[in-house]
Amino acid sequence: MRQNTADYRALFLNDIPLMDVRAAIEFQRGAFPYAQNFPLLDDRQREIIGIEYKQKGQQAAIDLGWQLATTDVVKQRLNRWCQFIRQHPQGYLYCFRGGLRSRTTQQLLRDAGVDYPLVEGGYKAMRNYLLTELENLSQQLPMIVIAGHTGSGKTELIQGINRSLDLEAIARHRGSSFGSTDGKQPAQIDFENQLSINLLKLSQAAGPVFIEDESRLIGRCALPPLLQSAMKKAPRVLVEEPLEQRAQRIVRDYVCEALPHFGGEAISAKALGDKLRNNLNKIRKRLGGLRYQQLDAQLVEANGELERSGHHDAYIPLVINLLREYYDGSYSYLMEKRESAILFRGNYDEVKEWLEKAVLHGIEESA
Repeated sequence: MRQNTADYRALFLNDIPLMDVRAAIEFQRGAFPYAQNFPLLDDRQREIIGIEYKQKGQQAAIDLGWQLATTDVVKQRLNRWCQFIRQHPQGYLYCFRGGLRSRTTQQLLRDAGVDYPLVEGGYKAMRNYLLTELENLSQQLPMIVIAGHTGSGKTELIQGINRSLDLEAIARHRGSSFGSTDGKQPAQIDFENQLSINLLKLSQAAGPVFIEDESRLIGRCALPPLLQSAMKKAPRVLVEEPLEQRAQRIVRDYVCEALPHFGGEAISAKALGDKLRNNLNKIRKRLGGLRYQQLDAQLVEANGELERSGHHDAYIPLVINLLREYYDGSYSYLMEKRESAILFRGNYDEVKEWLEKAVLHGIEESA
């Protein structure tokens, strides 16, 4: 029989499956990457038992819990738990603090002839462990920031390096006002948990971690302050791509590659166009009234061309104007405030070559 565990490090390094028996509402607020939610109590049961606990104490709450645990309810729960256990015999179960709900679940399983270990301290202990690791590793791990204006190809460079932290992939967002993807962004807690786990795995080997330069917010996900501070101090590699090439890359990423997700038909071109206009409207105040009207008119024209002919070229002048009049100025201002060393600068291909050498031979040899 496997024993209960408090080895949180091993759980996260080995991607151990976890059975979360908290209520669904708790799970939605935050969980772990390899956890699945199979509640002991549904949201309503949790609420009324909580009220009983506050008014009459723990034993009254336990008694009410067993009253709610009818034969049909217990059977339904056991079926779902046992299915998870058959699929993940190496896993563990947990509740919020590793207390009553975990042990009740464990006992119900034992009564049904199934032994399954729990995580001592539950969600709270695992979450605290990851927060501590996130703070420590943000300060301890050497980092190199890939920086450059919008459209320089920073994300592609990051994705080509094994020892990298892909913040946009974790946030499921490309970072700009136009950066929303098809997938729903994770809750802030889930974002932080995944960051911590990724850093924990990266810390198992020596060498710098490459990370893309980002502002505090990636969509609605906020970078933890200590990680953001470390990124500002970290040495940089600057990607310096010509304006038109950056515009072409942006059109490829935000129009050409996005269109198939809308189905690829004329109606889908309209849906994509509506989304782009909505995104432009998000920065309307920062653009100013006249500049926004001019850019919006260009966007309407480009959207119309896409609907009529399927051609994307009309977006390039719009993107060039948007970069010149908004994104480049904002980014240059932020870069001027940085005092960290610049290890290398060059166009996309030159930086890619430098990074390949840096990863293979080390930073000093590549400089």
